[in-house]
Amino acid sequence: MRATVIYGPRDVRVEEVPDPQVREPHDAVVRVTHACICGSDLWAYQGVASRKPGQRIGHEFLGVVTETGPDVHGVAPGDVVIAPFVWSDGTCAYCLEGLHTSCPRGGFWGEPGSDGGQGEAVRVPHADGTLVKIPPGLPENTMTALLALSDVMSTGHHAALAAGVRPGVTAAVVGDGAVGLCGVLAAQRLGAARIIMCGRHASRTAIAGRFGATDIVPARGQDAVDAVRDLTGGEGAHAVLEAVGTEQSMRTAIHIARDGGAVGYVGVPHGGSAGVDISDMFGRNIALRGGVAPARAYIPELLADVLAGRLDPGPVFDTVTGLDGVPAGYEAMNGRRALKVLIRMEGAS
Repeated sequence: MRATVIYGPRDVRVEEVPDPQVREPHDAVVRVTHACICGSDLWAYQGVASRKPGQRIGHEFLGVVTETGPDVHGVAPGDVVIAPFVWSDGTCAYCLEGLHTSCPRGGFWGEPGSDGGQGEAVRVPHADGTLVKIPPGLPENTMTALLALSDVMSTGHHAALAAGVRPGVTAAVVGDGAVGLCGVLAAQRLGAARIIMCGRHASRTAIAGRFGATDIVPARGQDAVDAVRDLTGGEGAHAVLEAVGTEQSMRTAIHIARDGGAVGYVGVPHGGSAGVDISDMFGRNIALRGGVAPARAYIPELLADVLAGRLDPGPVFDTVTGLDGVPAGYEAMNGRRALKVLIRMEGAS
């Protein structure tokens, strides 16, 4: 089969690799129909995050089960499934508490020895604890919306929960990438009365407006802090969603939080101290929560809303390609000519 591999900074290729097979009794093999490129994949593409030459890449996919091991009972060949970006056994103490990302038998797609999501098929360890079945025969726009649940929508939801978004509050989102935009959608879903989007790209902030943002702040750093403070009468936002991961974005998020508020951080951290000033947070009673989103815990409720027509994160995908176009998709996202690239496999239905 063919899959995407990375050899170094700006060197992503689609190559022939061995077909995935059931190795353990709890494995399943999934034929991928839809996948995508994530903003976090760009850290490897840019060389910020290291990868071994020839390592697989990609962690978001939908597909059809083609084979299962003897200990798999929750899915069967022919089932259409969503795979969250981390596999987990579904039975350990962490999984039972809804923190599937801490599963001791879990792992990330594309890590050494595993398949990446940007390929024609994937071996799924612990299939019963990982995969979520979806109805067959859904229209393409619904499938696209459901693909977002594998990571970016679940991650935006995690940020909103961590920040304490609830009916009536003012929320602010730092970062206008796909996760930040899904954070706007999550804050709207959870009932925020006002949602301030801090982002500088007009095409992206336009989507934020469609998703429920009431105010757009096209600034960063101290200018963004001043603008949010002005919009909120000097107080700041009750709930701040940080979706970038740089020192500047974290510092901005903390400084625009209202005293007694909370910051939900989901941007993959990079860049030194990450901008956390404990003394400032202590004096203003600012809470800091977040981390890697346990998407497997969130997918069922978000899935129900997508199927009911109440939730549609699909507009974050603004570019569509086949598998052969994945290297160009990385280049387009890295050059900010694309927000998020959808990979539709040949023969997908």
